[in-house]
Amino acid sequence: MDSAQLARIEPSAQRWLDIGSGGGFPGLVLAFLLRERNGSIDLVESNRKKAGFLQAMVGEFDLPAHVHARRIDDTYDLIAPPQIVTARALAPLPPLLKLVEPWLATGACGLFHKGRDYRLEVEESTHRWTFDLIEHASATDTEGVVLELRNLRAT
Repeated sequence: MDSAQLARIEPSAQRWLDIGSGGGFPGLVLAFLLRERNGSIDLVESNRKKAGFLQAMVGEFDLPAHVHARRIDDTYDLIAPPQIVTARALAPLPPLLKLVEPWLATGACGLFHKGRDYRLEVEESTHRWTFDLIEHASATDTEGVVLELRNLRAT
């Protein structure tokens, strides 16, 4: 449910990207949902063991996903421009924005799960970045949110 709530925020998006995919949250859950929409998702995970697990799940369930066993900054030129970029528990917001800048600065929307200290992360981010922000209450965590970021620009 925690991962699936992202699909409800952007129900018409077809091209997704999940960075730091780890064990598949939210990426694999979104892949199942995107199959119903004829969409697709790229999963980026530098840990080869985790990437192998992701690839096994994609193959086992014939999911519309492509696994990239690379560092995030090595995929900027490999991945078609996504409409949505997701990340869960990858990094605090300031360094996360640096990682997603190539996509969010060119029109993609970021959907990021954040915990109770998210306001501090947003405040710290405004020292280097400007962006449009919508806070969505988490469907599964009373103290958490999903941050929707658009129009990312370095200051």
